[in-house]
Amino acid sequence: MINEYKTIYEYGEDEQIIQKSRFIAYAKPVKTEEEAITFINSIKEQHKTATHNVPVYVLGQNYEVQRYSDDGEPSGTAGLPILDMIKREEIKDMAIVVTRYYGGTKLGTGGLVRAYTSTAKLGINKSQVINKVLHDFVKIRIEYTLLGKMQNEIMNNNYIIKDTEFDDGVNIYVYSKVDETEKLDNIVKNVTNGKTKTQILDTLYLDKLQDEIKFKEQGYYIKK
Repeated sequence: MINEYKTIYEYGEDEQIIQKSRFIAYAKPVKTEEEAITFINSIKEQHKTATHNVPVYVLGQNYEVQRYSDDGEPSGTAGLPILDMIKREEIKDMAIVVTRYYGGTKLGTGGLVRAYTSTAKLGINKSQVINKVLHDFVKIRIEYTLLGKMQNEIMNNNYIIKDTEFDDGVNIYVYSKVDETEKLDNIVKNVTNGKTKTQILDTLYLDKLQDEIKFKEQGYYIKK
């Protein structure tokens, strides 16, 4: 697993008119080829009468799966330029369809490339490009008397406190970037005089939008 990679955050769509042709982009984050194909087919079904529905999808941290089609446009003018743009931007795990309704004016090879890539970019921007950052989900168990000091140390070092539970002691659940967990462990040992160390419960990717961690299920940001 790599520590960080780019993808899109959510479904997005946008459109533009270029020399009377209507271009519409539909973008969505996907995790499997089946999910990508289902999404693409749903857009094609929605736009049965469109002149072209150009699909592209990429999967895997090293682009293990990458598929595209020009859908009747001249070879190399639609799907491939979109794919190349996505890879230049280093965006992964996404599917996109650019739909075109022909307006009666031919754009030429260069015009088609620019039209499809710029429309795809509009759709991607609406979806919001994010970074997936690998974190350890860590449990820290301490005595009540150490709670304030431990919380201060955790937050002052830019770790994220996910939850705190109380029983006969205090259980603090923290998100730590994987390359910063050792530092967190040392902080915990220092605060507890070596009596406690971190326990890694899980390792997972969190969504980072600009400089903030976004928890999609709760719908809020935390500065990181």
